[in-house]
Amino acid sequence: MFKCCIFDMDGTLSDTIESIAYFGNKALAEIGLPPIDTETYKLLVGNGAELLIHRALDHYGCDTTENFNIVFPKYKADYDADFMYLTKPYDGIMEVLTELKTLGIKTAILSNKPHSTAQKVSDIMFGDKLIDICRGETPEVPIKPDPKGLFLLLEKFGCSPEECIYVGDTGTDVETGKAAGAFTVGVLWGFRKKPELLAADAIISHPLELLTFID
Repeated sequence: MFKCCIFDMDGTLSDTIESIAYFGNKALAEIGLPPIDTETYKLLVGNGAELLIHRALDHYGCDTTENFNIVFPKYKADYDADFMYLTKPYDGIMEVLTELKTLGIKTAILSNKPHSTAQKVSDIMFGDKLIDICRGETPEVPIKPDPKGLFLLLEKFGCSPEECIYVGDTGTDVETGKAAGAFTVGVLWGFRKKPELLAADAIISHPLELLTFID
């Protein structure tokens, strides 16, 4: 029986791609680079803010230390200053979180977004009644696909990996859940396509389908 459900944030719970693209392009403009289209950003995200900026710079063949040291701080500062801009939960997310809490399921977020930003988004969008714990990127815990952050959440919940559903929209999320021994669910409403999620234990196309796995 599953006792907890742990979610990725961007592309799984919250639709943030327009926000990421906006702040990414605003930061790239600092060094005179043109904007990258939103669909391309879906392929750049997923492994933390630093790698996002490295990939964006590499898109133009200019991923140098000098450029990164200009673009990354700009991206991080602007995003953190207006973190809800163009951000919203996906359709059905509020309903499924509400039902999970009604069923007594513990809920958490494990994100590669910087922790301070992830926590603020979670607090405003979901509050502590729908999400018990939010964990974003911190210096002391490796980012996904390293499963350490997931193990820390399981420890706080007092749950075993076998009692956990891990939900995400990228291959990084599937790899994270598999590495921890959790039941992995890939979602099709996020940033990546089905072929990247085929290693998941299940793939769903709407949030409410998640409830079919709860005993």
